[in-house]
Amino acid sequence: MASWVVVVIRVDEVWLAVDPLDMRAGFDTVLARVVKVVGAAHPHHAYLFTNRRANRVKVLVHDGIGIWLAARRLNQGQFVWPHMGSEPKQHALTHKQLAGLVLGLPWQRIG
Repeated sequence: MASWVVVVIRVDEVWLAVDPLDMRAGFDTVLARVVKVVGAAHPHHAYLFTNRRANRVKVLVHDGIGIWLAARRLNQGQFVWPHMGSEPKQHALTHKQLAGLVLGLPWQRIG
C-alpha cells in the first residue's frame, strides 16, 4: 500500500519517532521536530509521527530537493507504535515494515 511513496519519491531510510505529535502541526513544526530529534532532515529519508491516540500519522519526506508532508488517519483502531517515553526515541523501519505500519499491522513482526 505504501509503495506509492517509493515510486513517486525515493526513500532510502524510514524513521519512526516515539513521542507523539500534535496533528494540527504544520510543515514548519514537523520539520522543526525532525531537526530537534535527528539533527537535520536528510535527503531521501522519511520521518513518521503519530498523535497520542495513535490513530493518525504524519510523514515528512525530504526528496533531495524539497520537503513533502503527508497524513493518514485510521477510521477504526490504532497504528502500532512504541510506547511514549521508550528508548530509543526513534526507530529505523524497512520498507516492508512501513507498508505494514500504514495499514495498522504490527510492523515489528514483519521481516
